[in-house]
Amino acid sequence: MSQYFRIHADNPQQRLIKQAAQVVSGGGVIALPTDSSYALACRLDDRSAVERLRRIRGIDERQHLSLLVRDLSELATFAMVDNRQFRMIRSVTPGPYVFVLQATKEVPRRLSHPSRKTIGLRVPDHEIVRALIAELGEPLIASTLILPPDDEPLNDPEEIRERLEKQIDLVIDGGACPREPSTVIDLTGATPELIRLGRGPLEPFGLDAPAHSDI
Repeated sequence: MSQYFRIHADNPQQRLIKQAAQVVSGGGVIALPTDSSYALACRLDDRSAVERLRRIRGIDERQHLSLLVRDLSELATFAMVDNRQFRMIRSVTPGPYVFVLQATKEVPRRLSHPSRKTIGLRVPDHEIVRALIAELGEPLIASTLILPPDDEPLNDPEEIRERLEKQIDLVIDGGACPREPSTVIDLTGATPELIRLGRGPLEPFGLDAPAHSDI
């Protein structure tokens, strides 16, 4: 049965953040709030936890997982970014965007797209996530909490506990999140490509046409 922590969204209790970090470090898969919807997350280098996360979400290795980083200082460690890409990312972060970028060798192969060697990278604007990443001292791997056969992300932490209490190790209740996924933008080409329409304006990328996918 999963643990359940109520953590203040704007001023996270450090005691509970430390306990949550211990769960993640011990191989746990957790549900936590973000600035878009709730997400499933686990430790970057934990193969079994990542595989468990994929099974819960019902996705295979061809689906990107998002790398949640605390700020842009970690960007170059995990993604190859030129000046144009960096300016675009900086203009909207932290925020509800996932950017598909070329992965560096620091990203485990099982976490990048198997044929394209790309990674989805995100700088979330949520104090609980940032506090947890800071406590861990490393990024989190995450995926929007959409459970099959649903087509919308979960937003109610009580419902998340009810549906996943035997499958995950911790639910962090940070209150309700916007019931909308992050916007996913591929920056690997000459021009930005919209992969999934979610929260956040598209004007900084010169985009206006919606597309549909799932990360």
